[in-house]
Amino acid sequence: MIGYATIGANDLERARAFYDAVLAALGGRRTLTYERSQYGGPDRGAMLGVVLPFDGQAATSGNGTMVALSASSAAVVDQAHAAALAAGGRCEGPPGRRMDTFYGAYFRDLDGNKLCVFYTGR
Repeated sequence: MIGYATIGANDLERARAFYDAVLAALGGRRTLTYERSQYGGPDRGAMLGVVLPFDGQAATSGNGTMVALSASSAAVVDQAHAAALAAGGRCEGPPGRRMDTFYGAYFRDLDGNKLCVFYTGR
């Protein structure tokens, strides 16, 4: 069910080198690299991301950390986001296409933990 999780970093280049080594030891590899983040893992399955926090604040054990839950369609993303808000969650980004093949929505749970529900596909 989990598609990817992110960990905040204050020095992304140092973190990239660290996670390249850790993932290699686990049989994984860097799979995606962006200006503010990198993702890696096995060839198939859940990924781990290391990111500069979106809000520009220092990374802490919680700032930049997010759990992402995989959905079977964009409609399921919409439904899950609506259910989270109806249950008392707070919107952190409405459902929508973020990249050509990524549709996602972001919310915080009742304790302030950030989650994403996403669908990859067209």
